[in-house]
Amino acid sequence: MHIAPIPTLDDETNQIRLLTAEIVAEHIIPNEHFLMRRGDPDTGKRWAELIAMVKERGLWAPHLPEEYGGMGIGFLKLAYMNEILAWSPYSNPIFGILAPNSGNQKILVKYGTPEQKKKWLEPLVAGTMQSCFAMTEPDAPGSDPRSLQTRAVREGDEWVINGHKWFSSNAKRADFAIVMCRTEDASDADVNGRMTQIIVPTDTPGFHYIRSVPVWGQEHGHHGEIIFENCRVPYENRLGREGSGHQAAQDRLGAGRVYHCMNCIGQMWRAFDMMVRRALDREVHGGPLADKQFIQGFIADSYMDIQAARLMTIRCAELMEHGLDARTDISAIKIFVPNAMHRVVDRAIQVHGALGVSSETPLEGMYRGARTLRLADGPDEVHRILIAKNVLKRYRNGESWDFGL
Repeated sequence: MHIAPIPTLDDETNQIRLLTAEIVAEHIIPNEHFLMRRGDPDTGKRWAELIAMVKERGLWAPHLPEEYGGMGIGFLKLAYMNEILAWSPYSNPIFGILAPNSGNQKILVKYGTPEQKKKWLEPLVAGTMQSCFAMTEPDAPGSDPRSLQTRAVREGDEWVINGHKWFSSNAKRADFAIVMCRTEDASDADVNGRMTQIIVPTDTPGFHYIRSVPVWGQEHGHHGEIIFENCRVPYENRLGREGSGHQAAQDRLGAGRVYHCMNCIGQMWRAFDMMVRRALDREVHGGPLADKQFIQGFIADSYMDIQAARLMTIRCAELMEHGLDARTDISAIKIFVPNAMHRVVDRAIQVHGALGVSSETPLEGMYRGARTLRLADGPDEVHRILIAKNVLKRYRNGESWDFGL
């Protein structure tokens, strides 16, 4: 990995990028085969050493404010940092930023009461608790979160929750879940206002963990199925005001889509690096693969995909950093970047041949991740509709589209 300072970035952002790259390139990537052996005492020791190194260099929990032990670097700097962390699938946990805990931490920071932060956020940051986020349902379209059917009814000082969730990441290990519920007494006139997020300890009677949903053939993954059956929790466990759940979810997903895209770019970058090196080293039919025009086309097309994806994502992140309306750009990168990643990784796999579809390289995991992201955080088709609606609305109002910042 070669990381050079970017002249248009401030010194602090460049320093964060360089320090992050040093740890990822020199200490994480060379140890990937060792780090994957979970449960081994020596592996645990290595994990602890790397986490201590990250903390010593002031790079721990970049998504959190300093008062909770994080870096407090803000949205745009974190986006640039994510691009480099994504070179290895082991970087994020070593740097203390791993979904769904990281997303739940940010929601608790923004919407939690002082009591909730003391009870749930602080142990989550300390690593003495685990959490999950329960939103998706098997019987409701994930592309329309307003259609969710899990209900929370207030009875005195308690919520009574009934419903069915799945793809709740980290559910099996979680000590508590943040659950998106339809609250009965919210205004029928405001569809978005019918949703409330509620903290539910997983040992609450009526919280039933059913199974891990198999994903891409992995029987023991992290996507849990949960049934809530007259599950009672204190009324004070709601996050934010009643009816704020939809907005909280959008706060989480909007920023998350940018981070996902920067992660995609980092993975594309590594896949590209692996593809070019393989093309130079692999001899076939009397010469290196790099001399074959098909392979040169792979390299050129991948370079263009990465550059286009990166510039689109950075522009979107800058809009958000300036507090401007970035909804159309968020949808645009949500479609374009995972598809670009799919193309780049597919070419890298082709250049690696049989090795590319094995687990000896990170390419097969990248390929699965790229395909999954065409559904996660909203399917591509819904985002295309949103882009068109936003553009047409401007033109119908007598305006044109401004492609500047």
